[in-house]
Amino acid sequence: MTNPAPLQGPHLRERFAALDDFLLAHQDIWRPVPFTELELPWERQHPELAAWLRGRTLAEAEAIHNNPEQLQAPAPYPQLAARCADLSCIGELPAAQIAAVPNSFTVDVPGRKWQQIDAFASRLRFDQAPGHWLDWCSGKGHLGRRLAHDGASLTCIELDPQLVASGQQLSQRLGLAANHHQQDALADDAAQHLAPEHTVVALHACGDLHVRLLQLANAAGCRQLAVAPCCYNRIRTPDYQPLSTTASASALRLSHADLRLPMSETVTAGARVRRQRDQSMARRLAFDLLQRELRGEDQYLPTPSLATSWLAKPFADYCRDLCALKGLPQPQPRDWKALEAAGWQRLAVVRNLELPRSLFRRPMELWLLLDRALFLEEQGYQVKLGSFCSPQLTPRNVLLLAER
Repeated sequence: MTNPAPLQGPHLRERFAALDDFLLAHQDIWRPVPFTELELPWERQHPELAAWLRGRTLAEAEAIHNNPEQLQAPAPYPQLAARCADLSCIGELPAAQIAAVPNSFTVDVPGRKWQQIDAFASRLRFDQAPGHWLDWCSGKGHLGRRLAHDGASLTCIELDPQLVASGQQLSQRLGLAANHHQQDALADDAAQHLAPEHTVVALHACGDLHVRLLQLANAAGCRQLAVAPCCYNRIRTPDYQPLSTTASASALRLSHADLRLPMSETVTAGARVRRQRDQSMARRLAFDLLQRELRGEDQYLPTPSLATSWLAKPFADYCRDLCALKGLPQPQPRDWKALEAAGWQRLAVVRNLELPRSLFRRPMELWLLLDRALFLEEQGYQVKLGSFCSPQLTPRNVLLLAER
């Protein structure tokens, strides 16, 4: 089988249409969140799959969580997994030979982050050689310096004044023609820093921050862009506002909860952190059973984030204190051990019922990426969408390249 190519030209629109149809057709599977519902709407349509998933352990769910497409489950799971994989398939952007930089450029940069920067930099092939880089939400400007090491001009935009000062010092020490500016990327005056001759880059700028960059760079007539988006749910509007006319015409409407789906892989964490996370979730799920009884309402009740110290409380005190916090009546004495065990049992069920939903992580992310790509294409850019590194290095491994 030949390697897939990056998406460009008419393939952008074709893939978007296919993803749009698929996501609209299967909303009953990816929209409901198992954590907040005792039974999911699709369970009645697919009882064999539901029963099979509910019979699995927490450890079994954890083992497959980041590779749900590999699960050998009853129908329609394999069919959905195959179609999700098909629609999510996206080729690598071709790599260019880039000069190595001295070790002094990597001081202060964690190894994994530097590998991401290097991979990103190696995929930036434009028809015209960039002369002035603009690193958006730059932190200390490590990406910008990697790109401008050969003497090109560099502008870095960052909100945190400490990072701006550190970045300016690093650039001066390396003898680079760099200007680091403190700037709120979402403020009205952010546009002052962008000019047509800029090649703008952003590696993992979150939500509104990268959307704002696409809009400002287009308005300023910047001739080249390279953006690897992240955290699509970090937006200020109540729901998702499409960028392209194509996505605006879609019947698909995405909430904050929906936008969290692409980000729901488990990040590598130590055993202690994982244990705390699981205990916290199991307790919340047990409390959910309790609050439904106390309120006489079969509805999920959101609870605030709690300090880790809450996990040290005896479970009965945890529930009583959370009832007080939420203004619920104090619970009668009961078998607290049995209720806590029911929370752990529910956690196993929740994690397993999340697996069909998690098949849609990448299709939804690609729908969002294609909305950005089509927006730029509608503004007169030539656009390529492809991966710049392996998902093991970062799950947010897709890069949007655009040139006027």
